[in-house]
Amino acid sequence: MLMLAGIVVLHITTIILLLVATIDNAWWITDTVTTDLWGRWELTNAAWHYTNLKDYPEEYLQTVQATSVLACVFAILALFVFVAQLFTLPKGQRFTFTGILQLIACLCIMIAASIYTAELHANDTAGRYGHSYVLAWISFVLTFLLAIIYLILRKKSE
Repeated sequence: MLMLAGIVVLHITTIILLLVATIDNAWWITDTVTTDLWGRWELTNAAWHYTNLKDYPEEYLQTVQATSVLACVFAILALFVFVAQLFTLPKGQRFTFTGILQLIACLCIMIAASIYTAELHANDTAGRYGHSYVLAWISFVLTFLLAIIYLILRKKSE
């Protein structure tokens, strides 16, 4: 029972990290600019102003946006499937479908962070990656870990 609670807490934590990484505005930051997947905040005259991401290649940006959102969707769906499988899965069976959904979420966030790294800021020297970018990579590790746990885990037969 304690292991089950730990898995659920880890899964919810991963979902929260994925949502923060996707929504928050700190993928790339400088002293006067903060960029997320959806827009750019520029500091002008001591006030932050929102602008569109017009300098980024649109096909790469849309890929990063789509895969980040898909990672969130698949992680949330995996949690619901896991809870459903707790009640419907025969004893002794593995949580394979939940594990596959987590692997897909893992793959999606890895694609998003990798493309963001390789294509959107590869030549930028001013600035650094923000906490949302770091959270995306931490989410990748946690979703991969959860996927392995779900693929190995069996429903107790007693």
